[in-house]
Amino acid sequence: MTEQTERLDGQASGRRHFRYSDLVMAAFVTILLLSNIIGASKPSFVTLPGGREWSFGAGVLFFPVSYIIGDVLTEVYGYAHARRVIWTGFAALLFMAFMAWVVVSLPPAKGWPGQESYEFVFGNSWRIVAASMTAFWVGEFANSYVLARMKLWTAGRMLWTRTIGSTVIGQAFDSLIFYPLAFYGLAGWPPEQLMQVVVSQWLIKVSWEALLTPLTYCVVGWLKRREGVEVFDTGTDFSPFARSE
Repeated sequence: MTEQTERLDGQASGRRHFRYSDLVMAAFVTILLLSNIIGASKPSFVTLPGGREWSFGAGVLFFPVSYIIGDVLTEVYGYAHARRVIWTGFAALLFMAFMAWVVVSLPPAKGWPGQESYEFVFGNSWRIVAASMTAFWVGEFANSYVLARMKLWTAGRMLWTRTIGSTVIGQAFDSLIFYPLAFYGLAGWPPEQLMQVVVSQWLIKVSWEALLTPLTYCVVGWLKRREGVEVFDTGTDFSPFARSE
């Protein structure tokens, strides 16, 4: 394990080969796809004191992990690396949506009883697909941008302020875009329940980020030591469409 840390700017980090960045990217894409396949469209609830039911999206239990990994990517490897991973995740979501459409559209074998259930689970409408991809793209880039900027403002100190602060912004965009765009006006999603889910999503995601801050510190510290770098995004082009070196 190296004990020497090299300080890199954003441009230099884009040219540097890292040992563990591919594994972090694989974890990010895995969580992203599974969260969208398994939990995105199911509303659940908890019973509050007094018997009132408070609704939330079931995917919220795991999807925030992708934002935590996004924080790790930006903090350790810089915005340029995070940008490549976000676009990779976006491409994976697009292929997942295309594959689901093809498979659901194929005629089932005669006598197979599962087509209706299969369509219910995997046959997302264009609204849900568009909402999911738009919310992911905007939320993740907002999260990465805010964290990278805050790292410059804080000179690399107080990691917790930028992991939580970036999540507050990124997850707000994600929740405000996805649920209204995907479900507003649909049966089973009255406006009051929809707004409960939006607020619940945001609060739970931010709470998850705060609760897992010690783990984030451990992972970030370990990766920085193993990679031997401290990346600051000085001179970085923060456009989501900039070409990474």
